[in-house]
Amino acid sequence: MSQRRAGILFLKVNGQIFDAKGNFTYNLGVPKREAIVGADQVHGYKEMPQAAFIEGELTDSRALDLVALCKIDDATATLELANGKIVVLRNAWYAGDGNVQTEEGNIVLRLEAKSGEEVK
Repeated sequence: MSQRRAGILFLKVNGQIFDAKGNFTYNLGVPKREAIVGADQVHGYKEMPQAAFIEGELTDSRALDLVALCKIDDATATLELANGKIVVLRNAWYAGDGNVQTEEGNIVLRLEAKSGEEVK
């Protein structure tokens, strides 16, 4: 049985649907591990926290309020994926610079939070 794994997605922030464009990236904020390498061997690893995030591009529109977008704070963001998973960030904030590219109306979006979860 074939099953859709990728493609169509939906981005919502506080229930508002945004015009998602292209490839999105997300991270649930699990600690990042890095090797501690000595001159003689690998001594082990260190573990550092990292922010959870959802990142991708939106398409600008007359209805989109760029200032309001840049002021997103304490929001619930959901990224609904084609494979049925939903990525959720709670208490999320906008972590971008607000740049808009006019050729295709691209707005780079990055939302961050202390942690995220994957709902299946």
